[in-house]
Amino acid sequence: MSKTRTPGRSPRQRSPHSQSQPVCAPAVDPTVAIAGVCQGGLVTAVGPDATVRVRVGLRGEVQARRAASCLLVPAVGDTVACLRTGPSELWVLAVLQRDAAQPAVLRCDGALHLEAARLQLDADQLELRGRRTHLVADEVEVAARQFRLCAGTIKFVGSVLSSVMDRVTHFSRHYLRTTQGTDRVQAMHIDHEAQQLMQLKAEHVMVNGGKLVKTRGAQIHFG
Repeated sequence: MSKTRTPGRSPRQRSPHSQSQPVCAPAVDPTVAIAGVCQGGLVTAVGPDATVRVRVGLRGEVQARRAASCLLVPAVGDTVACLRTGPSELWVLAVLQRDAAQPAVLRCDGALHLEAARLQLDADQLELRGRRTHLVADEVEVAARQFRLCAGTIKFVGSVLSSVMDRVTHFSRHYLRTTQGTDRVQAMHIDHEAQQLMQLKAEHVMVNGGKLVKTRGAQIHFG
């Protein structure tokens, strides 16, 4: 007995609408900012509060902020790496290229703490500026061909002061010295000269001359 087929669609045939079609990604406009994409830019202007103007791609100049990790302050003409975190948030992560003649400035907001087993600074000229400077160390050693110290007030406090000099020259308008113990001077020749008055005052005064004691004056009073 033969089976009669109902005229219609074959079960193996598929509808042309059910077949998978290739999906094309939408075209990306280069002038549209994409968050999370790192781009290179050229600094055109530097403003206050760590803000800069950067020319990025075809979008023209946009405003960006210096990230906390970018310690080198961007300058005009620098090539920088920028990261966009939002439609209107652009951050400068690092300075990629700078003219060698342009000075470099490292800056961070707030306090900066450097910690290392050994820290060495090598420079032809070193300048330290600060309103207040504190130096705390167990031992300090300074070796220099010339050492000059200029200050309005200098104060030394310690237990032992030792100095070795080939020649010492001192000039002052007033010189006051107080010694609670022994004050001793030992030299080959001692010469004291006063323009008006020289006074030696003590409970006991002794002058010893091994060979000669000589006193000369227009008037000499004893007693």
